[in-house]
Amino acid sequence: MQFTSDHLTYFVASGHTSKELMNSDNAALPPAGGPTKDEILAISLFKLGLTSTDIFADLGCGTGRVSLEAAGRVKMVYATDKRKEACAWTLKETQAKGITNVSIHNSENAAFLSTLTHLDIAFIGGSQGLNEVISILADLNVRTIVINAVMLETVQTAITALRRYNMFKEVISANISRSYQIGSGIMFKPIDPVFIICGGKEC
Repeated sequence: MQFTSDHLTYFVASGHTSKELMNSDNAALPPAGGPTKDEILAISLFKLGLTSTDIFADLGCGTGRVSLEAAGRVKMVYATDKRKEACAWTLKETQAKGITNVSIHNSENAAFLSTLTHLDIAFIGGSQGLNEVISILADLNVRTIVINAVMLETVQTAITALRRYNMFKEVISANISRSYQIGSGIMFKPIDPVFIICGGKEC
């Protein structure tokens, strides 16, 4: 089902309406998993290499953090998530910020990608259906793919799939700590490590 508001287009699963998304408890709290951490987002955005003419997909958009940051840098953003609560939250955030170039899809990543004929760049925030997703992205001849992963198994799956299409470039292991006050001193508390896998047609 498709509905529009100004220049923003949303797609929701069959049987649900935009009013249900916005008025239900789905939009009251952010989806599980939380937003991409600032430092991981900064690295990922740099590796994506977004430009003002790009069509960009945020696959497994979660809270919509990556979509919101990318929207000001690209021509169009497709944000997809199979969870209704993630789509509802992303919808709420885009409307609150007046963003008009984001299309939100309540869909499996591969199912949505199969409807596209052109895509420049993709960010993948989860492991679900990763082999099929990378296969479709290879067929679309995307310039850049960046994948965030926390599990070694996801890293291995991503590397194997990207190598199959001669698209693998590198993996970055981001181990970041933040300072916090303890008594009169300062200590560092580590953030859970994240693997950033990079690839694309130019690799």
